[in-house]
Amino acid sequence: MPNVMIRREDDGRLSLYVPKKDLEESIESMEFEGDDKWGGVVELGDGSKYFIEPLEGEPSLPITLRAKRA
Repeated sequence: MPNVMIRREDDGRLSLYVPKKDLEESIESMEFEGDDKWGGVVELGDGSKYFIEPLEGEPSLPITLRAKRA
């Protein structure tokens, strides 16, 4: 499971960075993106998917989390 960094871009969109692959892509969809639950299956602009264990509420960004390919 790689560590990934999620941050909010200037235009308000979320992006995900995988340091070991030097991959940075915009997040197209996230399974849970609300005040009560945040995370789950994340789909990137290139079509790849990662799973982030859902968190209670939206965290302050940027944040580094463990993720696995979905």
